[in-house]
Amino acid sequence: MRLTAKSEYGLLALIDLAAHWGLGPISAREIAERQSIPPKFLEQLFVSLRKAGLVTAMRGARGGFVLERTPSEISVLEVVEALEGPLKPTACDGGSLCARSQMCAAATVWNRATAALRDVFDTTTLADLAGAQASIDAQGVDASQA
Repeated sequence: MRLTAKSEYGLLALIDLAAHWGLGPISAREIAERQSIPPKFLEQLFVSLRKAGLVTAMRGARGGFVLERTPSEISVLEVVEALEGPLKPTACDGGSLCARSQMCAAATVWNRATAALRDVFDTTTLADLAGAQASIDAQGVDASQA
């Protein structure tokens, strides 16, 4: 399994959309600026996120992107798999890519780690992360006022 900048930036972009849920479309430019994501890269990510049915693009002067469903209905797993493909163990999974096939004790640990990661990603929603980010941001504001 490989998690790349696609997952990191894509998740940041969708957390941003979740934080602005219900306020209308948000432009990719605004998201890129707020989240420090290279704009061209973000545009590529939105193509995959649209194909996966996670976001909708709205055209026009006030166009931009909106989440296809409520933030509480979109899991981190959906985002990661939309951008990276199915979350699977490494080549050492006892499958056809492994020269040792099913005779490898390491395959068990990789499978368990992948299952744990899938569980965390599947039970964490964009709403959870947007709420956590709001708390972090509020603490940062409070700390600067002290």
